Amino acid sequence: METESQSQLSTWHGYVDWKNRPALTKKHGGLRAASFVLVVEVLENLAYLANASNLVLYMSEYMHFSPSKSANSVTNFMGTAFLLALLGGFLSDAFCTTYYIYLISALIEFLGLVVLTIQARSGSLKPPKCDLRAAQNVPCEQVHGAQAAMLFIGLYLVALGVGGIKGSLPPHGAEQFDEATPQGRKQRSTFFNYFVFCLAFGALIAVTFVVWVEDNKGWQWGFGISTFAIFLSIPIFLAGSPFYRNKIPCGSPFTTISKVLIAALLNSGASRNSTSAIASMASSPSPPIPTSKEDSNRKDVGSIQTPSASLSFLNRAVSDTPACSSLECSVQQVEEVKIVMKILPIFACTIMLNCCLAQLSTFSVQQAASMNTKVGSLKVPPASLPIFPVLFIMILAPVYDHFIIPFARRVTKTEMGISHLQRIGIGLFLSVVAMAIAALVEIKRKRVATDSGLMDSAKPLPITFFWIAFQYLFLGSADLFTLAGLLEFCFSEAPVSMRSLATSLSWASLAIGYYLSSVIVSIVNRVTGISTSRPWLSGSNLNHYHLERFYWLMCILSALNFMHYLFWATKYKYRTVRPSK
Repeated sequence: METESQSQLSTWHGYVDWKNRPALTKKHGGLRAASFVLVVEVLENLAYLANASNLVLYMSEYMHFSPSKSANSVTNFMGTAFLLALLGGFLSDAFCTTYYIYLISALIEFLGLVVLTIQARSGSLKPPKCDLRAAQNVPCEQVHGAQAAMLFIGLYLVALGVGGIKGSLPPHGAEQFDEATPQGRKQRSTFFNYFVFCLAFGALIAVTFVVWVEDNKGWQWGFGISTFAIFLSIPIFLAGSPFYRNKIPCGSPFTTISKVLIAALLNSGASRNSTSAIASMASSPSPPIPTSKEDSNRKDVGSIQTPSASLSFLNRAVSDTPACSSLECSVQQVEEVKIVMKILPIFACTIMLNCCLAQLSTFSVQQAASMNTKVGSLKVPPASLPIFPVLFIMILAPVYDHFIIPFARRVTKTEMGISHLQRIGIGLFLSVVAMAIAALVEIKRKRVATDSGLMDSAKPLPITFFWIAFQYLFLGSADLFTLAGLLEFCFSEAPVSMRSLATSLSWASLAIGYYLSSVIVSIVNRVTGISTSRPWLSGSNLNHYHLERFYWLMCILSALNFMHYLFWATKYKYRTVRPSK
């Protein structure tokens, strides 16, 4: 009995190793296990962003889409990739461990990149070349038929793979830490900071070396590098297998959420006392949720025996006389659903920021392409512009983790120093500033085009592309604060059984932002096309766009969104209890 007790104390309850054996506290988890995840993220984001950052030019120059169609095709592709992170998170919570979801997703992305590489390599699989400058009256043939099918099959296989990876890799890394201790929670916070750092590091290689290869050696080489990167990530991830601890899936979180919502709607609204609440917990327990020594120092919903007063309409789900026996809910299930519903407004407020970020890979790239991109004798590809926010993120992430946060902890006497919600708020405010700067820079760019008599010319304008760097810098900083803050916020606040799905909301926010960008562009064109003779964002020449007006509109919407966020953030109360340290 003593040996058995010691064995239980030495294992992570609710976690298994890669061979489905109990995970050991001395062997599995920790910084060593998470380090493999960070290396893999560099390669994974390199593979994805190498194409996404330059894809708008590939679609316009090789597939012959118009600038607005190219922008919408890219935002739809990127939006789909991030939205599918919800599927990856759901599967990780419900059926498979994050370990297996990553491996399956990486293989799917690899197959998609192989398809794109083959198409880029073969001239017969692309529409015939054309030169707008040589024959302005001859329209280029847009990709169609089997060629278009091959393009979009490859793109959306990549999107499916990227979604699965984004939905499984961050929670897989975060699950390696023991949040029962202050040290474990601090290490987890450091992990999320360096996860964004690794995102940026992969992006740095993508927007410099790989983009240069695509522009100078051919897109088949760019796609080939991405294919090799995602392929290489698989053995590196597998090398960490002996050190990972994998959370045991505990059923579909959507089942619990749906059950509680339907029960609350159908059950009578009669109030119930605490005695019946305890009886309900005993008679209809929720499916077991993995517990571990992580839970010993946390105030979790599992210890609550009476429903809380917040979102009281959900308390009707806990009833002595349910409308249907299959809809019996425990207090724990109700409280878990309440937590998710309280997270949703915060998540919704980050969508507008990501709508602004969509401009970095669409209109901003096209702006830079119309400007002088030479630095001395070196010609910089426009798609390499994200190097500015990427470098800033790589500098700011370690500074934030090693200097700003320790200083904030000493000043505030709290373990967090700067709260997740404060960090998200800083990012949302920076997005407002970024859009104002983007509008001012576009006004300057068009003034140069007018003064130089190049409004109708395809020649580069006599203005350096470094002006565009300012909007990239502010939006990159906004992305660092908001993404890292939202990832950690969703993971730490969500119920244990729903963490992968909740963390995926960070990527779903990106997805909806990209979709919303496409919708706003379409609405702006439709409205302005009716009120004026020419829509703001249509045509083949960017100089005739009213892009500055579009950026001012985005600035106003971002400011309204920031005020909306302040309303919800000030009302939010953190679920977990973090002792001062």
